[in-house]
Amino acid sequence: MEQNIQKRDGFNSRWGFILACIGSAVGMGNLWRFPIMVSTYGGMTFLIPYFIFVLLIGSTGVITEMALGRSAEAGPVGAFGKCTEIRTGKKSLGEAIGIIPVLGSMALAIGYTCVMGWVFKYAFMSINGGLFAMGQDMDVIGGTFGATASAGGANLWIVVAIIVSFIIMSMGISGGIEKANKFMMPVLFFLFVGLAIYIFTLPGSGAGYEYIFSADLEGLSNPEVWVFAFGQAFFSLSVAGNGTVIYGSYLSRKEDIPSSARNVAFFDTLAALLAAFVIIPAMASANAPLDQGGPGLMFIFLVNVVNGMPGGRIVGMIFYLCVLFAGVSSIINLYEAPVAFLQEKFNLKRIAATGTILVIGCVIAILIQAIVSPWMDFVSIYICPLGALLAAIMFLWIAGKNYALNAVNEGRVKPIGGWYYPLAKYVYVILAIIALIAGAKYGGIG
Repeated sequence: MEQNIQKRDGFNSRWGFILACIGSAVGMGNLWRFPIMVSTYGGMTFLIPYFIFVLLIGSTGVITEMALGRSAEAGPVGAFGKCTEIRTGKKSLGEAIGIIPVLGSMALAIGYTCVMGWVFKYAFMSINGGLFAMGQDMDVIGGTFGATASAGGANLWIVVAIIVSFIIMSMGISGGIEKANKFMMPVLFFLFVGLAIYIFTLPGSGAGYEYIFSADLEGLSNPEVWVFAFGQAFFSLSVAGNGTVIYGSYLSRKEDIPSSARNVAFFDTLAALLAAFVIIPAMASANAPLDQGGPGLMFIFLVNVVNGMPGGRIVGMIFYLCVLFAGVSSIINLYEAPVAFLQEKFNLKRIAATGTILVIGCVIAILIQAIVSPWMDFVSIYICPLGALLAAIMFLWIAGKNYALNAVNEGRVKPIGGWYYPLAKYVYVILAIIALIAGAKYGGIG
């Protein structure tokens, strides 16, 4: 029997919920994927389709997953079960299908735990001066990351990431996750704005801004630009049938979901743009082409660039603290769906459920360090878009129009426009299918 939202804890304020959702969306995709996409596909040539897809997904997928979770007052398993119960009178099939996005969230969290081990190590090194001491010796910089990302190379820091996550999550939704995000998200944006202003003053940075704001109209005819822009928007907004669903389940029924979704989409996009405004002009100021994304950008090339800047030690410290806050806010969201599953299905106390999931996550993360890249690729290519597709089908097709619209409109003064349901039911579902197919074809589009 699922616990209701009051017994399960919940967000105390609308902005606490919004900041938590922003925290779940703002992650490595914004920091090491978005800037390289902007650079590779020509600044505004990439940003124009990206903005279009953010608007489309934010007004359909994000609203859908928030409303699905809140209407069921449960995570994916309970929410999917309620949808099939409405249609067939039975929960069992929906609950079985709901395990897929929960497992996806757990698998992604485990891979993310490895990455967070690297982030914690580099944040610590930026504070104690070890990062700056490497100077611009690429052999030392590359060797340090190679040793960190190898099998067993970040054991201590993985444990640190798990302990920090446990402390936050064990204090509950309002007392832990909400409070942590109310601190981390404003600080992250404040620090990023400060970095962007500083980078703006550096000689040569202007070439980076010029590139960002340039557009090649012929480039817009390239289907690959649209595919990758869509993939970036899809995964950046954290629609995967798990994290947004579970956070939605903790939201008060008095709150306006479409308004909350709009804020999440806006601030997630703002964070991505700030990252681009920091990283691309910084690379331009060092006359370094931004031709590599992923871990190499974050832990090798940017270290070299930052260490060559005036005030590089301070810049590095601020930057890696931003990365740390973005990562922690994302990882606690990813672990929340499996934690909630144990609470709902086995009536475990919050601390016991959190401890169980995080110990499992810690052990597996330590064991998969040598294969974390293909691990993350598999989950992001197949499991995440599949979870998003299943959530949309359950809410919009299985539960049906009346249930979906009642769930979305609850807490609103004025009902959502007639555009929402057909746009979400048909266009968004088709896009989720495209994400699954294109992800497999292109080797990951998020």
